[in-house]
Amino acid sequence: MNLENYFISQFNSKHIGDDGALINGYVYSKDAFFENVHFKRSWMSYFQIARKAMLVNISDAVAMNAEPKYALLSVAMPKNMSKSDMQQLAKGFLSAAKEFDIDIIGGDTISNTKLDIAVTIISQTQRPLLRLRVRQNYMFAYTGILGRSLKDLKKVQNLGKIHKNSKFINIKLRNKFLKNTQRFLKAGMDISDGLYSDLDKITTLNKIGLDFLHKIPKNIACSGEEYEMLVAFDKRDEKKIRRRAKQSRTKLTIFANAARNKYVNRCKAHHF
Repeated sequence: MNLENYFISQFNSKHIGDDGALINGYVYSKDAFFENVHFKRSWMSYFQIARKAMLVNISDAVAMNAEPKYALLSVAMPKNMSKSDMQQLAKGFLSAAKEFDIDIIGGDTISNTKLDIAVTIISQTQRPLLRLRVRQNYMFAYTGILGRSLKDLKKVQNLGKIHKNSKFINIKLRNKFLKNTQRFLKAGMDISDGLYSDLDKITTLNKIGLDFLHKIPKNIACSGEEYEMLVAFDKRDEKKIRRRAKQSRTKLTIFANAARNKYVNRCKAHHF
């Protein structure tokens, strides 16, 4: 049993099910970024930790074709952090906030035995991109190159060094691609738990299966924390989607069609 899904099922709300909760044109999203779960301080600088914590959350807004406006931060900090460490942490939050024109409006700070971060992003959208709108024979595609995040995670776990521009540290969000293609996309979400695991969410919600166009290696399909986009669209719009992806210099891989069969996720759950 997937315990994450079991826990979420205890809350009966029509707003649960997408990357964020859509209410009257606003999107509310929140993710945790905890030490020894998502990162170790030996892997990244305080600036990089805070910046990634923000981008992970901004990704949910981007995935729903929403424009992030405000952020609330909850930061639990070890007592041995210096003022310089705190300054670098703040600079990381502000760097991502400035890039997306987000106003950090408050939150909470407490003392803790490790560094734990939770960010709430409040966004606005006029054309929300949801997970629930997939029909039979729609095409599925993902942006970018998958697999590098898992590769670099294994490298740092084995005490190796990774480049400062590694996707594991410096996430590249696909907001330009979304803006270019929004009128043709029928459904979408970000790839945070891995392609196969996130496909499980969208196929279950839409009660569909998949016909894969080619085999996807497990190291690519199971790589989490990619923060690329998983999208579905009508076959008739394929050329338009490809052309607009090229305009935003976004690599696009079309890999499956929606079908009347049963999709089975072959990857291990990331959360429980």
